[in-house]
Amino acid sequence: MKMRIIHRYLGFFLAGIMAIYALSGIVLIFRETDFLKSEQTIEKKIAPNLEANQLGREVRNRNLKITKEENGILYFQNGQYNKETGEVKFTKKDLPYVLKQMTRLHKANTESPIFWLNIIFGVSLLFFVISSFWMFFPGSDIFKKGMYFTAAGIILALVLLFV
Repeated sequence: MKMRIIHRYLGFFLAGIMAIYALSGIVLIFRETDFLKSEQTIEKKIAPNLEANQLGREVRNRNLKITKEENGILYFQNGQYNKETGEVKFTKKDLPYVLKQMTRLHKANTESPIFWLNIIFGVSLLFFVISSFWMFFPGSDIFKKGMYFTAAGIILALVLLFV
């Protein structure tokens, strides 16, 4: 009985974060596309005489490739950089602020100050998996049908992982 109560109230408590993870997970599927992204033009002054890899770090483009150099100006996809003055102008596409923050939460790692939230959330989801088996008596028809659905879900997950 206590397992049901903990399961219920933890579920209510985590409903908001589960919705955020669900939405941000769906958005992350499209991260390599322009889906929901808007274009922004950025102009700023950075250090002069940077090499391509340093320039890539400054404009947060790890795949930056210089397409041509002309009169001290380096051209790259969607932008240009004046080596002499350090002025850089480029366009980038980004998610709206709220979606960007949601995906940042979803992708948090040990470098992020909020990585502990992902650990707590993962442990909570594992608790939901385990505690769901205490929702019904083991001999009941609902429990037996639930075991078939559990087996089907495990098989589907294994097929998706290894095929």
